[in-house]
Amino acid sequence: MTFRPDLPAMLAELRQLVECESPSADLAAVARSADLVAGLGAAHLGVAPERIVLDGRTHLRWRLGSGPTRVLVLGHHDTVWPIGSLLTHPFAVEGGRVRGPGCFDMKTGLVMAFHAVAGLPARDGVTILVVGDEELGSPSSRGLIEAEATGAAAAFVLEAAAGGGALKIERKGVSRYQVEIQGRAAHAGLEPEAGVNASVELAHQLLAVTAAADQALGTTVTPTVAQAGSTSNTVPAQGAFAVDVRARSIAEQARVDAALRGLRPVLPGAAVRVAGGPNRPPLEASASADLFARACVLAAGLGLAPLRAAAVGGASDGNFTAGVGTPTLDGLGAVGGGAHADDEHVLIEHLADRTALLAALITDLLPGPGAAGPEPRP
Repeated sequence: MTFRPDLPAMLAELRQLVECESPSADLAAVARSADLVAGLGAAHLGVAPERIVLDGRTHLRWRLGSGPTRVLVLGHHDTVWPIGSLLTHPFAVEGGRVRGPGCFDMKTGLVMAFHAVAGLPARDGVTILVVGDEELGSPSSRGLIEAEATGAAAAFVLEAAAGGGALKIERKGVSRYQVEIQGRAAHAGLEPEAGVNASVELAHQLLAVTAAADQALGTTVTPTVAQAGSTSNTVPAQGAFAVDVRARSIAEQARVDAALRGLRPVLPGAAVRVAGGPNRPPLEASASADLFARACVLAAGLGLAPLRAAAVGGASDGNFTAGVGTPTLDGLGAVGGGAHADDEHVLIEHLADRTALLAALITDLLPGPGAAGPEPRP
């Protein structure tokens, strides 16, 4: 291999990032984390990032060189872990693993990105974007991500790898809905027949919603939080439930959207209102196929084990880059497991190799001597 990152330095930087807690909803914590990420990135890249604050959330962007973006390297520095999690889940390196809140999802990916780009022979055309609200669904950064990805030859997403280190070549699109039921209250003992029971209508709608799923196509339609009524002796006048939809294709996402918007009440006098809709488009396999083939060739040239691919139900900002038509390869970050869970960890043995692979992928996509063009290198 021509490029080998400094593993001790990577672990030291990862410790700094993990010990700077950054729950998405805490704007001050995200700002502090952005300061640290900006400093680490500037030390590697020799230039400070642009700080972009949207709705109070801090995002960082490095546009390297003078030309347009050809390769977008994408990550996030927010986590799901609340302030104080270090007290019960302290940073630790033991048994070949790194532990600590956010180490796997996805602060290791940020360290990898900085080391990979710093080791490139040329950086003109590389943009690194680190957002601060991914765990919330990227409400403020979505437009920024889509704008940076549009027209690029590739987007490389530093989210953690799938099981066994597989790259993520397909992610389901996500839609979220709130189904609201309006009934009519009445005394449950004196004259229940005078009411319109929102709980009963809600039950009918739950069954109608779940019928929109398609197991054969991998489309899931899952009612989640539900509530109805106010007191135990009153016919419920209102009810509501949330729905989580995951679909592999835009066509399926649109089909389910039409089905939910077509819900009609079953009980006379009841009303049904549906709010929400698609949140993230799917990252379809076609958006990753060429880049995955390219990565397999490069991995073999680096002497790495054959790469594996996985389709996953969870979404990432890679859904947005694929949604604007940019070829996207996800899961290029840490190998490990336990995202959002007590056993979150990173396997140290893969850090250097995966960082070298990222550097090779970026180099392979940049214009100039040695660039491979649109097809994978033979």
